[in-house]
Amino acid sequence: MLMPCEVAVKSVVPSIRAFVATELTQSYNMKQNDVAQLLGITQTAVSKYTTQVRGAVLKIDQTEEIRSMMKKIASQLANGDIKRQDLVVKFCSVCKTVRQNGIMCNLCKRSDPTINVKTCLVCKSSDMNCIRK
Repeated sequence: MLMPCEVAVKSVVPSIRAFVATELTQSYNMKQNDVAQLLGITQTAVSKYTTQVRGAVLKIDQTEEIRSMMKKIASQLANGDIKRQDLVVKFCSVCKTVRQNGIMCNLCKRSDPTINVKTCLVCKSSDMNCIRK
């Protein structure tokens, strides 16, 4: 059985990176090397994210709230308006929102077939605080 955070690391975080990398290369016309440097990953990883080889397991941009959060991250990165520590907090905030919206439930179900996604409240619980506000 995988913990929800383990599922998030394997699915949500790559999906966030894929969205942000694609946004930076398409909307801000940034080169993959520059995007890689901003995200702290390799140019090859950026290429895989933008071609949907990585980060495509989970469609997290299903809600305007999440899409808006990720677009803001991309904008702040493109404009140099975010520090590394703040970037981490923003990624965690997106992940928390994805989890609270139940977008990750089916992946948790795949990792543990005994989970009843209709009654599971682990990710929707107010006790689920990866980050402090």
